[in-house]
Amino acid sequence: MGITLALLAMVCFGANLIISRYAVARAPIELGFIVVLLTNIAFCAALFGGESVLRASAFAWDWKGVAYFAIGGVIGTFLGRRLLYDTVRLLGPARASVFHSSAPVFSLIAAWALVGERLGAYEIALMALVWIGLWFTTPSTGAHKLAPEAWRRGAIFGVLTVAGFGFGNAIRGVAMREWDEALFGTFVSSVAAIACQALVTRGWSGTSRALRGADRAGLAWYAASGVSTALGSIFIAMAMARMEIALAALVMHTTPLVVFPYSVLVLKNREGLSLRTLAGAGLVLAGIVLLATR
Repeated sequence: MGITLALLAMVCFGANLIISRYAVARAPIELGFIVVLLTNIAFCAALFGGESVLRASAFAWDWKGVAYFAIGGVIGTFLGRRLLYDTVRLLGPARASVFHSSAPVFSLIAAWALVGERLGAYEIALMALVWIGLWFTTPSTGAHKLAPEAWRRGAIFGVLTVAGFGFGNAIRGVAMREWDEALFGTFVSSVAAIACQALVTRGWSGTSRALRGADRAGLAWYAASGVSTALGSIFIAMAMARMEIALAALVMHTTPLVVFPYSVLVLKNREGLSLRTLAGAGLVLAGIVLLATR
């Protein structure tokens, strides 16, 4: 079940990388990110309301769990996801997905530091297999090579993004060990993230006018991003309650398996994917299958 939930999270976040391409092309990131966070909050609140009606046990408040989810929201949702949009804009969805896939390195370190989670030699070997596959999936260069300045800026944003996602995911995993409330916890994370956004946004009256005048299709894409990222956050929180934090993060970040077919079939391979990419994807899939059957 943990592997299944982590794969569902991967599909959601992979879809978000694709959606982000259309969103950033039609509306500014600064406006869109606010729409994403508001959608996260509204969507999670609606799901939690439905869960409250159907759940068998009463909801119990836990300050420690709330604090963990809030910290995870600041690091993962606010910092990580905000920088991800810049990475997609600078590098494209396929290259951004490769950076996104390296976040489990940070999750592994954070899980070891926070809860003393240690993996066996077999699990470490499978993680290495997946990472090698992800390295092979790096898009080819040639005619599709980025300008050096764009690559440098994109790489900086990419590293900061994966650090935020890695540590943020590990903290949410710790939160689920303390307080198994994935829906409400994701709502708390989104509220914490938009509180941070409110602190760094200047001139809310101007922002409000800009939102009213922004491209409606662009804002709709950002709203779709909000739904996909909310679902992804819920699924990965549930997965981390059922399996090792680092392994759940590893499966979730194999987003090239979703993004690369899109890049080939829809974008006509403008990002330079090759047979090497296919071989890398095969290694990633082999690693996931072995993890699921270990």
